Amino acid sequence: MKTILVPVEMHDLASTTLEAAAFFGKTFGSYLEGFPLSPALSPFLAADAMGATIVYDSDFRYDDTAPDEARRMFERTMHAHGVPAAEAESGALRFGWRGEPQGDNFVGSYGRVFDVTVVGRPGSKAGQPRASTLEAALFESGRPVLIAPPRAPSRMGETIMIAWNGSTETARTIGFAMPLLQHARRAIVLTVEGSSVPGPTGEEVGRYLRYNGINCEMRSVAPGSRSAGKTILDEAAECGCDLLIKGAFTQSRIRQMIFGGATRQIITESTLPVFMAH
Repeated sequence: MKTILVPVEMHDLASTTLEAAAFFGKTFGSYLEGFPLSPALSPFLAADAMGATIVYDSDFRYDDTAPDEARRMFERTMHAHGVPAAEAESGALRFGWRGEPQGDNFVGSYGRVFDVTVVGRPGSKAGQPRASTLEAALFESGRPVLIAPPRAPSRMGETIMIAWNGSTETARTIGFAMPLLQHARRAIVLTVEGSSVPGPTGEEVGRYLRYNGINCEMRSVAPGSRSAGKTILDEAAECGCDLLIKGAFTQSRIRQMIFGGATRQIITESTLPVFMAH
């Protein structure tokens, strides 16, 4: 986790997203690179890929001062967390800024040369992080995404929950997350009964993690009347987790479709950071 990409958009959660990025970067002594995210091309988009209606202001105008404001907020947050400006390509904690505004397509392509991209938890209204940015990072970068919660975390990665469902997507996400898991004080492999696809069991995942030097515990729960997503969030809260690892969209590989299931609920409702890959 030595390189972190941070698209900066002046939305309602910009401050908490940057706080989460800085916190994450300090944990691993990373290089954090920010850049100003351009606004959506169309202010009249009727629905996002999360299946939620968006109504943009018909008087929408791009603010030419937004890139400078984004840079000031990014640099202010980095300095507040003791992250110095980059002067050379070294392995030390530092930050850099790429000045030209870029859109969601750039997030997906440029993110391929970073270990993780940090985005805010998307919402369905103007003024909230947009789902298209998360989609671009998740589907186009080939790398994981850290979804920052609405409130800045006071700790991250000490107690990690893995939402295991037997899938290729979750296996890939665990692979990306190995540095996090090796750094964690406690790791929990959660299986929600009735929500898995054919694949290895939670016990087999635990054996794999132990071979990699990670102490973990197994937890299997029946959801009862709850959805799988709600069960995962409830269990993470009950266990005092400060990071959730989840594979994205096992049930639907076509991003243009309306997403459903546990992934959508976790993306839109989680109050803790979520580390996710597809």
